Amino acid sequence: MSMINEKDFKELANYKNEICVSIFIPTQRAGKEVLEGKNKKHLHSKWVQIRKELKEQNVQENVINNIAKPIENLLENRDFWRHQSDGLAIFASEDYFQNYTLPVNFDDYHYISEEFYVKPLVHAMTGDGKFNILAIQLEDVKLFEASKYSIAPVEIEDLTPSRLEERVGFDYKEKALQFRTQGEGGEKTQFHGHGGSERDEKTEIKQFFRAVDQGLKEYLNREKLPLVVYCQDYMFPIYKDANTYNHLVDAVIPGNPNDSDLMGIHQKAIEVMEPFLNDTRDEKIEKYKELSSTENTTSAISDIIAAVHQGKVDTLFIENRAEVWGDYNEENMKVEFAENNENGSTSLLNLAAKKTIEMGGKVYLVEHEFMPQKKSKMNALLRF
Repeated sequence: MSMINEKDFKELANYKNEICVSIFIPTQRAGKEVLEGKNKKHLHSKWVQIRKELKEQNVQENVINNIAKPIENLLENRDFWRHQSDGLAIFASEDYFQNYTLPVNFDDYHYISEEFYVKPLVHAMTGDGKFNILAIQLEDVKLFEASKYSIAPVEIEDLTPSRLEERVGFDYKEKALQFRTQGEGGEKTQFHGHGGSERDEKTEIKQFFRAVDQGLKEYLNREKLPLVVYCQDYMFPIYKDANTYNHLVDAVIPGNPNDSDLMGIHQKAIEVMEPFLNDTRDEKIEKYKELSSTENTTSAISDIIAAVHQGKVDTLFIENRAEVWGDYNEENMKVEFAENNENGSTSLLNLAAKKTIEMGGKVYLVEHEFMPQKKSKMNALLRF
């Protein structure tokens, strides 16, 4: 299972070859469709269609076979199809292959050109809405950096104790701690030690959590991202009491983190974090509207493409599921539009998206009804 990061995105954005194939298909995580192999069948039918198009474009058979080999290997990989998310992205050329399983609801789409089509991936590259997930148990501690469309583990082995016994200085046995829930609603938990132990287990857990909190303090304060904790319900009040980080989310992801794989952890985290994830995008849209009568905004695609290449775009809004074809001459900063992608035309929206990210700007894929200026498929908020 592969999630995309900024390095991967830039590698894809900069890759060039005579034949580059980009494939996007929606996938199902579980259920009847997975058992019946719907995801695999979808990719198979998509590849049959693409192979036919490549032949119609007079691409040499050996080139097609070289592109096909890793895709066909993927089709035969049973384990791969057991671990899917909401979307699958594949990028294949004669000497390059990469696939990404992502929590993004891709439209069924493919693109054949001299470059890869990365526009659908910008959801995962938008830095706004990032947060950290602390998955913590008495026997395990893990940290993740995530956004609405991505998740990646953070190496913290040298920063925190990995289990309670490392911190409290004795051989911790899980059986030494019992929890009894009072009442049917499970509202109150009591702690009981075995064998007449005088240890205050709650204090020991707090001591462990305080060590984790202090170990992560410097790392977390670099970006000051929201921190959401994934742990069993009874632990969260103790962690809150031990916590000194100012950006702890006052809501827990309940349960045992070890019961979820990476995609499951991400899905549960999004359910908690959803209300907070679009704040910055919405602020940028409102700013565009406020400045719409000034020179700090533009919806003219020709002007936007030139501004992107000059590093003038702060925020780019692209209409989701839209497309604009043409060519851009960087020497004279001129755009020529085309009706479709035939005769060597390229996706101007794809070009603008990858160049904006390369130049340090933000890109948002926005549904038509939420575009600041709906008459254009691209709007740009320029740097002051």
